[in-house]
Amino acid sequence: MATAEERGSAAPGPPAGVPDLPAAAPAEAGVQGAPISGDRVGSVRGAGGHRTVWVALGLVLAVALGLRLWGIRQGLPYAYNSDEDAHFVPRAVGMLTLGWNPHYFANPPAYTDLLRLVFSVWFGGRAGVDHTFATNPAAVFTVARVCAALLGTLAVWLLYLAGARLFDRGVALLAAALEAVAFLPVFYAHLALNDVPTLAPLTLSLLGTAGVLRKGRARDYLLAGVGLGLGCATKYTAGVMLLPLLAAAAAQYLETPSAGRRVVAGLVLAGAAALVSFLVADPYSVLDFHAFEQGLAHQSSLSGEAQGKLGAPRESGYVYYLWSLTWGLGWVPALAALGGAVTVWRREPRLGWVLVPAPLLYLVFMGAEGRYFGRWLLPIFPILCLLAALFALQLARTLARFTQRFFEQRTPRAERAPPAERLPSTTHPSTTHPATSAPQAPRAGRVPLVAFTVLVVLALCAQGVLYSVHSGLVLSRADTRALTRAWMVAHIPAGTPVVVEPVVPDEWVQDVGHPTLTTPDGDRWPKYQSLLSVIDAAGDLRPDEAHVVTLENYELTLSPALISYYEREGFCWVVSGTDESGRAFADPARAPLAVAYYRALARQATVVYSVSPYAPGTRPVAFNFDWSFDYYPLAYRRPGPAMTVYRLHGGRCARG
Repeated sequence: MATAEERGSAAPGPPAGVPDLPAAAPAEAGVQGAPISGDRVGSVRGAGGHRTVWVALGLVLAVALGLRLWGIRQGLPYAYNSDEDAHFVPRAVGMLTLGWNPHYFANPPAYTDLLRLVFSVWFGGRAGVDHTFATNPAAVFTVARVCAALLGTLAVWLLYLAGARLFDRGVALLAAALEAVAFLPVFYAHLALNDVPTLAPLTLSLLGTAGVLRKGRARDYLLAGVGLGLGCATKYTAGVMLLPLLAAAAAQYLETPSAGRRVVAGLVLAGAAALVSFLVADPYSVLDFHAFEQGLAHQSSLSGEAQGKLGAPRESGYVYYLWSLTWGLGWVPALAALGGAVTVWRREPRLGWVLVPAPLLYLVFMGAEGRYFGRWLLPIFPILCLLAALFALQLARTLARFTQRFFEQRTPRAERAPPAERLPSTTHPSTTHPATSAPQAPRAGRVPLVAFTVLVVLALCAQGVLYSVHSGLVLSRADTRALTRAWMVAHIPAGTPVVVEPVVPDEWVQDVGHPTLTTPDGDRWPKYQSLLSVIDAAGDLRPDEAHVVTLENYELTLSPALISYYEREGFCWVVSGTDESGRAFADPARAPLAVAYYRALARQATVVYSVSPYAPGTRPVAFNFDWSFDYYPLAYRRPGPAMTVYRLHGGRCARG
């Protein structure tokens, strides 16, 4: 294979800010050891090309960060996402007081540890963090969310680097752009959860794997191992990146059997780096192994619990995840990723082994679990974005060639352009005509390729841009639960007992930073203990047999008998949200008493306030554990469920 010097031109270096990565070498399809490229438009030559890459990459990263920060304070000072409210931020704050051991391993603690360090620096140590979290929790959650957004943007940059190593800068830029705007990685960067932060170390491992495939150097194995270890210490499913690494090492061995010792040494180095990185980020997985083992078992049991959540989708997990790709990544990108998988298998099989089996096996594994959520697909998004970008640019080139040939066949021979003025060869894009030194592709030849490239880029990113921008608009508006609380502050006196469904955190009945002196615990309104059930399995009242239930079983503890109990105990105001009632109506056969409860409540109480998250004239979105919480449908105008405040009139409630 000819080098740049042998072709008579100097190989260009990277633009400022872009690490020195090998550009895709020109090669015929299927030649082992030569990376395939999506489109030579993506190859950069000369100072002008370097500036173009730098500007394009900077724009992609700016868009990625902007979309992830837009609406970052949604819902605050209350964290309405139950996972965000319960897991990472409070545990990071608690670790500053209770020590390094998180005592919680259902989710690995790397992101929690990172937040603990960031909080300590940003708020001035343990005392500053405790004071801020008690008086201004919005500031603490905002810092945690910004960390997630920054890590998500870092993942986009790392994806560009990995794409440049595996393909060329054109594919790399388009893959980065796709991940920058795709709905799922954008939306979940707004929450202090570990899903998006995992993409950074996970993609770092993919970058190292790309180096293993192309060069097989020790530092590539080291990078892949470090990323793998940190990824697994952030979210266990990041372990899927082990498959591409093993495939890349196998490709190195099969291409050069004499390098067997180097491959084995590289894998040992990668394994050691992964183990050390994991232990550095999660040392108590060894120091408190029993708790670690219990956490893993608990997480595994929850994931495998068939239909454990009332209102969960009833279809196959495989169907659900394929459907999730059509909106979480996008219809066109999902189909393009499938086309990219076929393309890469056909043109460079060893790269196919690196990129294709991992997402397929991941889908098979996750689809077999009992529970499934769209965001659980995020670990395979970097690979899917690369495959989609490859196919899109290959398609643009194919369409451009077809168009050029179509018009050439219909042009009289005497009027055809000389060979030097036809569409450039994708193998030698910089070749010039030996006699005239004019570029091989005149403007007439470039137009179809540029036009089709623009079209496929727009097609690939349009859905993500539309729904991510819509998400930013939605998240930047007041949450329905915040509007409901504001109405209650204005209309329900402090100290009045209320029933509030668990669609809000417990802190919602408190005035943050200003405890109410009229109640012993500082709450503005004494709140009925919704998770302390007084209903038996038949729906009858059993106050003497009250028992604690989980959030997921709350709907199964409702019964019409509760309404008279509320009235007798003086709980005259009932606050309901469709994040709870929607579960019962989504599966009425499983929760008939809950359905009867809501219908009785509508008959026996007066609706004094209601607020909808939907735009006027749109239909409500059916309950779904993804769309009811990530607000993907365009029907949403603001975040939150439909909220209703009822006033009861019987018993003690008839007095005022």
